[in-house]
Amino acid sequence: MTDDDERLRPWTIRESVYRIDEPFLRLRSDRVELPDGAIIEGYFVRESRGFAVVAALTPERRIVLVRQYKHGIGQVTLELPAGTIDPGETPDACAVRELAEETGYAGDPPRLLRSLYVDPTSSNGSFHVYLIENATPTFEQSLDPTESIVIETATIAEFAALLHDGAIASGSQVAAAYIALEILAPRT
Repeated sequence: MTDDDERLRPWTIRESVYRIDEPFLRLRSDRVELPDGAIIEGYFVRESRGFAVVAALTPERRIVLVRQYKHGIGQVTLELPAGTIDPGETPDACAVRELAEETGYAGDPPRLLRSLYVDPTSSNGSFHVYLIENATPTFEQSLDPTESIVIETATIAEFAALLHDGAIASGSQVAAAYIALEILAPRT
């Protein structure tokens, strides 16, 4: 094993204590040993089941978007439908459920485009980007108590412009949008 290989070994968790264990946040504090033997106290990790982000495309080739208030930043955002994976739920089932709950739309089976890590430095969470084609309004919205959502649609060109102009600004949403655009509007 080379020195480089040695430095890249996983850290050893010596102790973990949950400081917060609530429905919206699970935060643990680890005591870790680094590959060189150094001990780090209080290395915090946010645990998450992850979430799904859905690029829903209507038969008219319009993207379904949601406008809603996000309390963390205290602002209204424009996003693709998305939500947290429930206990025991698969990411693809989450994508279908969140699209239906937030927008009332349903369509073809979800197609996984890519999975990414949220913040691998301080979180174990990941998110999964899906494409659901032939999405049509099928259900009534079924919103969580913390949600108030206005549904919008945009052409693929309008969606790209919203993304490029900064109207879609959350990091995970921007990544999901670019991934979806690679499929929906490939460059020639």
